[in-house]
Amino acid sequence: MITRLKVEVTAPVGSWESLQAAIRAGADSVYFGVGVLNMRARSSINFSLRDLVRISRICKKQGVRTYLTLNTVIFDNEMKEMKKIVDSALKNGIDSIIASDQAVIRYASSVGMEVHMSTQTNITNLEAVKYWSQFSGTMVTARELSLEQLASIHRSIIRQKIKGPNGELVKLEVFAHGALCMAVSGKCYLSLDLYNASANRGACYQTCRRPYKVTDAEGEIELAVDNEYIMSPKDLCTIGFLDRIIHAGVSVLKIEGRGRSPEYVKTVVSCYREALDAVAGGTYSAEKVDGWITRLKTVYNRGFWDGYYLGRKMGEWAEQHGSVATSTKEYVGKVTNYFKKLKVAEIKMESGKLSKGDRIYIQGPSTGVVEFTVPEIRVELKEVKKTVKGEACSVPIDILLRRADKVYKVVMT
Repeated sequence: MITRLKVEVTAPVGSWESLQAAIRAGADSVYFGVGVLNMRARSSINFSLRDLVRISRICKKQGVRTYLTLNTVIFDNEMKEMKKIVDSALKNGIDSIIASDQAVIRYASSVGMEVHMSTQTNITNLEAVKYWSQFSGTMVTARELSLEQLASIHRSIIRQKIKGPNGELVKLEVFAHGALCMAVSGKCYLSLDLYNASANRGACYQTCRRPYKVTDAEGEIELAVDNEYIMSPKDLCTIGFLDRIIHAGVSVLKIEGRGRSPEYVKTVVSCYREALDAVAGGTYSAEKVDGWITRLKTVYNRGFWDGYYLGRKMGEWAEQHGSVATSTKEYVGKVTNYFKKLKVAEIKMESGKLSKGDRIYIQGPSTGVVEFTVPEIRVELKEVKKTVKGEACSVPIDILLRRADKVYKVVMT
């Protein structure tokens, strides 16, 4: 039996596929947005209010908590919509709202909706914790805090018995993995200045991720810089010192990535779930950390660094635009049938080729993400080494699949 720490892994969900992937990978909770009043309104495929009942039903059945992000700046003309979202979340059994705007926080609290303080509230000290504790029992601290600072806040919470509205001691939540912003906890105005699209309204164009050159006003002199990507931090990865994060008193580990793919969610959540279980079981080791990092590198990332937790003052910058993942996926076809008794999937090849021994993802709204190595391929009942576009093939797999599930081949880069 696996011993589990009372530390929660909360996973990003931007699609039905990601929702199922998070649950099956071992997430204790998921967070997601609806509509446009959230910080990933542009970059994520958000759900609608109508989806809340289904999300709640799926997650409650699996014992997974649900957090709705309502964490943008809110204007007067959006109050009605904001209240509609909060009311719908409460009605449909969503566990908490993640918020930063006082209007959202006060309204949610007034109707009895649990609130988690977003990292956009920039909680960097004990006095901020005391203030926000009148509204919330869980606080996502600023990403710029060190482990020493987090531990100090946690010790003070215990010593001073600082409790949230639920009567329990305040919990600290931190980002454990994923994209970081050059600005203090996401408070950036670069996209707003250049494109009139505010990051604080979920509309960031990620201008900071581009390469830049430094020239004088006349354009005659160009300065050499060590890295063209001088505003684009590498991705946060804490799996190598997860034991120290837990020791600092953190209760919730937040995975960033609502705009990421289902396989990203599956891989990252499963790695951190395994790491937490290893810490609890006394088997956490450098060798295991190396294995988890190797797996984490296979999905979207800009390179990894430790963030500010270990005392760094400056960031580490990405070396190129976009992902440096060690693998990509190529669409090859879709599942047209699944034979439960035979445990065989029928696949219609619509692109490229698929060979015996290939690693594949099968993804769907109910299936989530299934990853496995193709053990055998049959075309017209005859065993073959490969199948190509236009053919219908069958592959043995002992996992229930659904018609229209998409099939991708994993390609190492």
